[in-house]
Amino acid sequence: MIRQAQTQDINQILKLLHQVNMVHHKLRPDLFKPHTTKYDAQELEALMQDPKSLIFVFDSEGRILGHAFCLIQEVKSHRLLEDIKTLYIDDICVDESARGQHVGKALFEHIRNYAQTIGCHNITLNVWEGNTPALSFYQHMGMGVQKTGMEIILH
Repeated sequence: MIRQAQTQDINQILKLLHQVNMVHHKLRPDLFKPHTTKYDAQELEALMQDPKSLIFVFDSEGRILGHAFCLIQEVKSHRLLEDIKTLYIDDICVDESARGQHVGKALFEHIRNYAQTIGCHNITLNVWEGNTPALSFYQHMGMGVQKTGMEIILH
């Protein structure tokens, strides 16, 4: 079952956030510190109260098998850009023990349906270079490249 996260989910979400961070740390140890998480328990609780922030969880009988952190972003009356509402996926994770069980697909489809329901024009996200499984998954879900971020490392 996919539902919005609740405070009793925080400890399980923190474990998933650690898994996500370690994927990123292995890809880019020059950027990502090991053994930490993007948010702490207090920050997660605050995000759960923010109306522009959504945290969906895949709950299997009290066990959180995946999560998706989403932000509603809106552009209005911009000089250059059209008015647009976007659902940005900030973080998505499926527990290592549940991969291959279509948890990610169910989360993504839930996000897509939710975004359509609230009148979003698109869904966006970022994928780190080298995270081939994530890139392949998102392409399989119908996503394509919107823009490319580039860097040059100076040391």
